[in-house]
Amino acid sequence: MQEKRKKNTRTYELVGKLIEELKLRKYSYRTGKKYREIVLKFLKSGKTPREFLLSYSNKSRSTIRSIYFALKFFYENVLNERFNEKLPLAKSRQKLPVVLNRSEVQRLFEVTTNIKHKAVLALLYYAGLRLSEVRNLKWQDVDFEREIIHIKYAKGEKERVVFLHEKLKELLVEYGIKKSGFVLISERGKRYSERTIQQIVKNAARKAGIKKKVTPHTLRHSFATHLLEAGADIRYIQQLLGHRSLRTTQIYTHVASKDIKKLANLL
Repeated sequence: MQEKRKKNTRTYELVGKLIEELKLRKYSYRTGKKYREIVLKFLKSGKTPREFLLSYSNKSRSTIRSIYFALKFFYENVLNERFNEKLPLAKSRQKLPVVLNRSEVQRLFEVTTNIKHKAVLALLYYAGLRLSEVRNLKWQDVDFEREIIHIKYAKGEKERVVFLHEKLKELLVEYGIKKSGFVLISERGKRYSERTIQQIVKNAARKAGIKKKVTPHTLRHSFATHLLEAGADIRYIQQLLGHRSLRTTQIYTHVASKDIKKLANLL
């Protein structure tokens, strides 16, 4: 009994240190939560890293990768040991993003009558923001005179500036500009949740009769693809999206129809 108590104490000490290391390295709350859950399960299992990974061999590629990197972080930053596990990681199959055409985007706005919901759609499409960036956007980050938006709560803490599109500007003015505070606040005075934003997009797509699977990120994908099709330089699009690597942005070259149409004209 005493041995079991000591083991549990040691386990939670290690998990506590893991949380500290994640915070020091500014990992997101979501990633930190995931790593904590994985490491806790690993420590309680009594298995070696290889055995633990093999127990998830029937799971998805992304699950196995998450477990691998959680254990690697734990060994290197908490235990201060080399993580020598060399299990080959299956590369994630590259899926092309779902993209709406311009008429589909237009229909989303046409069927949405709530001005606040329209603002959500506009921030996702006309600014290309991530869901979390829409939630965290504050009025003081929107410069109406210079027509720019300063994204301060970006992925990886990489701040960036994007343009304030005229249609988005008009919607925000109609919505009612305030001096400070979060842009999207519910009737109860609380910041919009992720689920609320997801539901707004899902409902708009259903009302518009769009059969594609439409999520908040679909509008961001559409923003990038439409800019590329209109002739924007891919490096500018990379900056607007806040991608660290150009390789991430280049996926949109596979779904942009501009060059595909040129090839069709050769026949």
